[in-house]
Amino acid sequence: MSLIGLEIDHLRCLQRAELELHPGTNLMVGPNGSGKTSLLEAIYLLGRGRSFRTRHTERLIAHGADRLLVLGRLPAQSVIGVSCDRLQGLEARIDRRAPRTLAELSEALPVQVLDPGIHRLVEEGPLHRRRWLDWGVFHVEPQFVGQWTAYTRALRQRNAALKGAQDPSPWDRELAPLGEHLSVARERVAAAVEPIWLQTLQSLAGPADVTLNYHRGWSQEHSLQESLAGHLARDRERGTTAFGAHRFDVVLKQGGRVARETLSRGQQKLVGAALALAMARLVGQYAPRPPMLLLDDPAAELDVVHTEALMSEIRNVKGQMVVTALSATEAQLGTPDRVFHVEQGRVQQL
Repeated sequence: MSLIGLEIDHLRCLQRAELELHPGTNLMVGPNGSGKTSLLEAIYLLGRGRSFRTRHTERLIAHGADRLLVLGRLPAQSVIGVSCDRLQGLEARIDRRAPRTLAELSEALPVQVLDPGIHRLVEEGPLHRRRWLDWGVFHVEPQFVGQWTAYTRALRQRNAALKGAQDPSPWDRELAPLGEHLSVARERVAAAVEPIWLQTLQSLAGPADVTLNYHRGWSQEHSLQESLAGHLARDRERGTTAFGAHRFDVVLKQGGRVARETLSRGQQKLVGAALALAMARLVGQYAPRPPMLLLDDPAAELDVVHTEALMSEIRNVKGQMVVTALSATEAQLGTPDRVFHVEQGRVQQL
């Protein structure tokens, strides 16, 4: 699904911006601090309901303003809107209808980002990898979002029972089968994306012998029902559920060691970029169009050889892209379909 038009009010330094985007490659050029990355954040907000730079959406609101608003026009006159008020929080609309969950935003506008922080998929804890995998599972496994919503609700009730010194077993009967279903779906997608990721990593001239393994969040030797029962005493002591589908991870290793301990920052970026591009390709196999790619200074921290390999791999991805760079020559993506100049929070098509 292409984003045809974009309107932004009071998001970071962008007081007001209105763009008509091309379904191909859109290049945003301008000096550092001009607002280029904020444009990508606005689009990501439409497709994910959050920023890729902060967990606190209210921090995106421009200084001196009480509210931000982003509107996106899609084909067939469809409109997505996301606003954030300092007091009332986030609110989303799809064709003037409030979505049941923010996951519906991703269905309307699937977006994937490659930014200078893509190395966090390797370097940091499981949060980023969980989001990476679940975004793909959402698009590939039709039943996933409903099961995930039900699991989250049951988990919240079980934790409340644990904190209140009540019997959590009624919730175990709901939580366990839902967790098993979620794990099976995640495992299928992890297995499907792994060969695409390995091929992409090789094309990027990335590090060798890096492996990807899905860990479901409880022992492989027991069912989730058995694991919940076996750790009940500890869960009661801590007031929270220590094992389950919410504790899954995608573990990256090299030579038997955790990859963050062996890879340089540049190598971590290549592994992370390969993960993002591979998942975008997999999701594209299940959607009418590939996901929209947001590329924030993709050549940062890479040498010439790896930059050329990354750009070549990105050029092979079909679909809509929005790319930031200091200049058109530094983008290294060939001739863009549309170019915008960004400076001091103002955006102008060239």
